[in-house]
Amino acid sequence: MAIHSCILFFFFFIFTFSTTCFYARSLTEPLKGGFSVELIHRDSPKSPLCNPTKTLFQKLNNSFHRSLDRVKHFYPTPKATQSTPQSVITSNQGEYLVKYSIGTPPFEVMGIADTGSDLIWSQCKPCEQCYNQTSPLFDPSKSKTYKPVSCYSMVCQSLGQTYCYSDADPNCQYTISYGDGSHSQGNLAFDTLTLGSSADSSVAFPRIPIGCVVNNAGTFDTEGSGIVGLGGGHVSLVSQIGPSIDFKFSYCLVPLFDSRSTSKLNFGENAVVDGPETVFTPIISGSVDTFYYLKLEGMSVGSRRFEFVGDSTSDDEKGNIIIDSGTTLTILPEKFYAKLESEVAANINLERVNITDQILSLCYKSGGHNAVEAPPIVAHFSGADVVLNSLNTFVSVSDDVLCFAFVPVATGSIFGNLAQMNHLVGYDLLRRTVSFKPTDCTKM
Repeated sequence: MAIHSCILFFFFFIFTFSTTCFYARSLTEPLKGGFSVELIHRDSPKSPLCNPTKTLFQKLNNSFHRSLDRVKHFYPTPKATQSTPQSVITSNQGEYLVKYSIGTPPFEVMGIADTGSDLIWSQCKPCEQCYNQTSPLFDPSKSKTYKPVSCYSMVCQSLGQTYCYSDADPNCQYTISYGDGSHSQGNLAFDTLTLGSSADSSVAFPRIPIGCVVNNAGTFDTEGSGIVGLGGGHVSLVSQIGPSIDFKFSYCLVPLFDSRSTSKLNFGENAVVDGPETVFTPIISGSVDTFYYLKLEGMSVGSRRFEFVGDSTSDDEKGNIIIDSGTTLTILPEKFYAKLESEVAANINLERVNITDQILSLCYKSGGHNAVEAPPIVAHFSGADVVLNSLNTFVSVSDDVLCFAFVPVATGSIFGNLAQMNHLVGYDLLRRTVSFKPTDCTKM
């Protein structure tokens, strides 16, 4: 039976705080107690990106294709790298959104929360050539705290692909090109960024670098207004507010088919992951500061372990997989995936089916169930064994078909968000670690 409602992705976004009130304060002053915000899945009824005319399974299939697009972002081809400079920003293809406000007085916008991007950006007035955004555009002339960044500043130079029109106009301008042919041009400025839903329950951060986009073209979602970068680079949100949150953030993603609960994004003390069953793995420096590279040593299916076999041409041999909140599927190199799929198939006693319009190759008749009896898969990261059950490894693609939620590619590896669901995943940028704790995220 087709499901046409967005309700099954009810990951709407409300702000909750450990203390009753926060006000704008210096970035060097820690926030006592930390704070948490709720993440909106792009297919939630609270999301402007939700298309109620599409079935649940059509939305899932679209997210699978976006996963493959993310591979091009994280692992651009040599040809694309030479002819089209790649940025540390994606063209609005993540899976979760956040509400936030820019300027004084605060102007509310919504952007993709993306661990694979750095810069926070939104379309602004006057927009010379922009995609037809359905929500109002931010007008920097109305903000008392908007201040252009000098193109001679370290902030501007750290962004890359920047320029000045002339000495008479020394404001930082930037151009971004994407692997899919999209491009974005804008002005870099400092302004106040506020996380919160009302004046008495908000956290305001002054002088945050924000990209004010005035020229956009390509494959952008018209309902979204930009990106909130949670990557590891210098201009990302977590780096800019780092001293206030002790450089810590975490999230807990609820299962896809839970319509009653919400996913959480935590900062500061609220983001600490500890206690029984918590495991830690180091963040490995890679070729791009933005991305969170981990070392995957292997995977086990039941009692049988397979050592990781990656792409021998990779520049990041020590960090061989990227953990990402914006990729739905888990992406693995072809040779390693083939061994894993073969062992998974040998341990499942269900009727296998071939679906021509799916990018997932290992699929079974489910009999209308949203779960399959399958052996647990353990992802053996350096120092951390993360147990994945069928919720993390299989996904329904129709009313009576379940598929293995991993996909092979020629180059690249990504640990996607299906594999992370019902785990509290913490990032500590001072200790350079990612932590995992099995958690019922519906109860957070």
